Amino acid sequence: MKKIVKKYFEEIAKNLSCVIATNSEIKKSDFNQAIADAIALINKCSDSGKKIMFIGNGASAAISSHMATDFWKNGGIKAIAFNDSSLLTCISNDYGYQYVFEKPIEMFAEKEDILIAISSSGRSENIIKGARMALCKGCKLITLSGFEENNTLRSLGHINFYVTSSSYGLVEIIHQAICHSIIDVIIETKKLN
Repeated sequence: MKKIVKKYFEEIAKNLSCVIATNSEIKKSDFNQAIADAIALINKCSDSGKKIMFIGNGASAAISSHMATDFWKNGGIKAIAFNDSSLLTCISNDYGYQYVFEKPIEMFAEKEDILIAISSSGRSENIIKGARMALCKGCKLITLSGFEENNTLRSLGHINFYVTSSSYGLVEIIHQAICHSIIDVIIETKKLN
């Protein structure tokens, strides 16, 4: 049992050290620089009174809700996650599940807002549609994906974080860690200023 546990945490560490960060041209960038760039983008957005929107399915929806709460409560940044059960069931019933993020983004997104789109596979149709709508509305896009290197979501963002694993658990843990690192550094920086 101890061997399995040790191997599990070694796998998390290995995958965290192998996260690939790219820009909008899918050119690799240094991971730490990409985190710093995401922080700068979010600070600029917040300083100009704009908001951060989060989307995700399943565990990624839970990460989205958690992060939206941490961003506004702990970071003082306007943030929202579009995964309220009434919204999801209304939009999926009236338009289809593939539109559950596209429709609220179409309604609420404003130019220079930021969408943080989280998808383990990077292929979820509703996440892709939401991301494309955000871009159409003039938003900045930060993506977190995993599984296949050439997933669609990873090709859309201004800043992209790709986890080189096909294990849901590992990808989700690392996505959560990346989001936490961003807000934790923002909070720490505010304390120093």
